[in-house]
Amino acid sequence: MPLRALSGTTGTAVALVTAVLLALPQPAVAADATPVGFGAGTTGGGSAPAVTVSTPDAFKAAVTGSSAKVVRVNGLIALSGQVDIGSHTTVLGVGSSSGFTGGGLRLKKVGNVVLRNLNISKAVKTDAITVQASTKVWIDHNSLSSDRDHGKDYYDGLVDISHASDHVTVSWNVFKDHYKGSLVGHSDNNASEDTGHLRVTYHHNWFDHVNSRIPSLRFGTGHFYDNYVVGAETAVHSRMGAQLLVENNVFRDTQVAVTTSRDSDVDGYAVLRGNDLGGAATEISRNGDFTTPPYGYTAEPASTVVASVTSGAGAGKI
Repeated sequence: MPLRALSGTTGTAVALVTAVLLALPQPAVAADATPVGFGAGTTGGGSAPAVTVSTPDAFKAAVTGSSAKVVRVNGLIALSGQVDIGSHTTVLGVGSSSGFTGGGLRLKKVGNVVLRNLNISKAVKTDAITVQASTKVWIDHNSLSSDRDHGKDYYDGLVDISHASDHVTVSWNVFKDHYKGSLVGHSDNNASEDTGHLRVTYHHNWFDHVNSRIPSLRFGTGHFYDNYVVGAETAVHSRMGAQLLVENNVFRDTQVAVTTSRDSDVDGYAVLRGNDLGGAATEISRNGDFTTPPYGYTAEPASTVVASVTSGAGAGKI
């Protein structure tokens, strides 16, 4: 065959193969430049000059106040209890192994906060991250863990969001070896404060042997998409009239993937679509009507979620 004919045939074949590959589901790109979901528009400290800290006292001083600030955490800082983070703040871990152990971070009555690339482990008797009465929060690419050698109340939550907090995105995090993952809405008796708030998006998170609250949502509106859940007892829990859209997630070695009943006075609502349940049960007592989130996003199919999340979630991936 003449070389020209061979080249043409080869070129056509390559083009066809390329077209087929592009048509297949592609894993997502893990490093979002800005938050997707209810937390869209959160900028934290923006372009403020960065300050690098490596001790508890320096960190506490750097994150106070409401002026725009970027605080880089270098190394693993031991904390006792929680450190309060001021408004208009970005806290960013340096490299893959920086962050905090023994305690956690609290956002209380603040706005516009970004927490990224942090390792937070074994926050004793408190949450790794607490968000209370705060708005515009992005929690992204962190590795949050404890252990399950103690009782379920020895540690508290990994990311707990309460007291009418709003417009929060939790993305590309690893939640690992813990009992109570992420509680949204702290009490069945807080309807007057929480109703109309607690709008939270979870996407591309890896819940690795977290027992429950993945998440547990009261009163609010949640979008849970493209997450990977493995080794849970009860994962997604919609309660007290909450609305949850559960979309294109993967569940493995999980007893109950989604429930709208259980231990609340009032059931929640849920819409399920495109999930790979992996044999997990669902307990849907009330079908929801939250089907179209009020923001742009692209949910990759469940078939590529495990590859995307296991390669892209957690600290050290941005």
